[in-house]
Amino acid sequence: NIVLHMELSPPPSGLEAEYATLFTTDSLHFLHELISTFDEEVDEILQLRVSKKAQLDLTGDLPAFLESTAHIRRDPGWKVLPVPPRLQKRHVDIGDLAPCDTQHFIKALLSPAQGIQVDFDDGNCPTFYNQIKGIHNVFKAVHNLFPYVPHISQAPVLMLRPRAWNMVEHNMMVEGKEAPGPLFDFGLLVFHCGKTLFEHKSGPFFYLSKVESFMEARLWNKIFVWTQQKLSLPLGSIKATVLIENVLAAFEMEEILYELKEHSAGLNCGIWDYSASFVNKFGHRRAFLLPDRSKYVNMEKHFLHSYMDLLVKTCHQRGALATGGMAALLLPEDPLSDSYRRVLASVTRLKLLEITAGVDGFMVYDLNLIEPMQKLFKLYTEGDNQLDQLRNDVTVFPEDLLCMPSGGVTLYGLKYNIAVGVLYINAWLSGKGHFFYRGQVEDSATAEISRSQVWQWIRHQTQLEDDGRVVSRQLVTELTKELMMENSALCTSARDKQRLHRAAKIFLEVIAMRHFPDFITTYLNQDHTFLSSQNTELLQALL
Repeated sequence: NIVLHMELSPPPSGLEAEYATLFTTDSLHFLHELISTFDEEVDEILQLRVSKKAQLDLTGDLPAFLESTAHIRRDPGWKVLPVPPRLQKRHVDIGDLAPCDTQHFIKALLSPAQGIQVDFDDGNCPTFYNQIKGIHNVFKAVHNLFPYVPHISQAPVLMLRPRAWNMVEHNMMVEGKEAPGPLFDFGLLVFHCGKTLFEHKSGPFFYLSKVESFMEARLWNKIFVWTQQKLSLPLGSIKATVLIENVLAAFEMEEILYELKEHSAGLNCGIWDYSASFVNKFGHRRAFLLPDRSKYVNMEKHFLHSYMDLLVKTCHQRGALATGGMAALLLPEDPLSDSYRRVLASVTRLKLLEITAGVDGFMVYDLNLIEPMQKLFKLYTEGDNQLDQLRNDVTVFPEDLLCMPSGGVTLYGLKYNIAVGVLYINAWLSGKGHFFYRGQVEDSATAEISRSQVWQWIRHQTQLEDDGRVVSRQLVTELTKELMMENSALCTSARDKQRLHRAAKIFLEVIAMRHFPDFITTYLNQDHTFLSSQNTELLQALL
């Protein structure tokens, strides 16, 4: 009896009908089978991560291109399967879109963007309410249940991004264990939407976050093959873009493409998660001190430019699409203002850098940036993509990927990182996975780099360029108190104030820890405050 092997929390208040639509006998049976089949392998890859990190720490070694897979890199004969027509041209996608935000999701479906990154990961806070609402909104879009929204075959293509391997779903137990978050998301999405998307030549297409090795890509490939057999979909109908947002994965790009040959929609590069991964893997080594990101870290720096060039070259040599990161800046309302022109010029300059490197597309958050960026592609490229740009001029050595930019730490940069870290945790505790600050959208990627840098600067007792003060726990605590004073005025209730204080406390805990927590999202997802706020409804249902 499947019920004996699965436990599911009751529906979040107000989502009873959506919950009933998603959790049918058949879908529960499918989820049970999917999760129990792959659960052990998910644990294995997480253990492999720990083992790899321990090995690097114990030996002091640095990553390199793998000897054991050199034959794959040397073999010019293999290519990934060509992507379906709807993925051939994806100049501008909307990024970071948490689908539980119904109004934003509908606006995106009505927009001229080529694709939408439907985000259950970086831009989303995975409360049970948000997961059910978000997955149900995808269900409605795919089955054309939103009035006045284009048919799924005409709307921007949905690129579904389940949670990363490090996340668990607290509200579902399978065989006595909490379910892996990505399998919960992927399973419900593919079960309810896979066939319909395939019939309309519009999917199912996915984004895979936080992949660290080709072994992880191999596991996703096994999951895709298994799923296609279960749902009677042809082999290769699922396509996935892998985000290369970890320095270790940068050394295994060809192998990742090779593992997903039949299912690859290419690779994606982004700046902040990738930069933060250096602190995660090598942050305790002084040679890897990452300077102030507000002043010294951008895609023009050698280590990031090399990574983007290598990604484009790797993809195009294997017939795969290469996509760039997301423009987080927001356009001011008045198109005639100086600030509007400044923001547009800044986004244009950085995105032109990516187009010149040969990317086939990138993301924006602000819907008003879609058309200006599409015009940029029209102006500087020909055709649907840049697959013909093979980048034979590029040779990247391990040292190119591993050289840190020079530079120090400014008081402005330290304050900025503290603000993003605290305010992200505050947003998370209120059930949101992103927030707006100083004219741009901030999400888990910017929170990740912010708290990573503060932790690392304290660890290495870095001096401020401004006045020579050492970045210490005490200094960070004082600056956090200043931030609280400034932001307390914006809190409209005692509850808001309390939450902001809780966020500051968590931030100060995280940046002073002896051992660096791998992911801010895992840390928060296991946090007592978050868990107890999640469990209130369960307790009410029991009482």
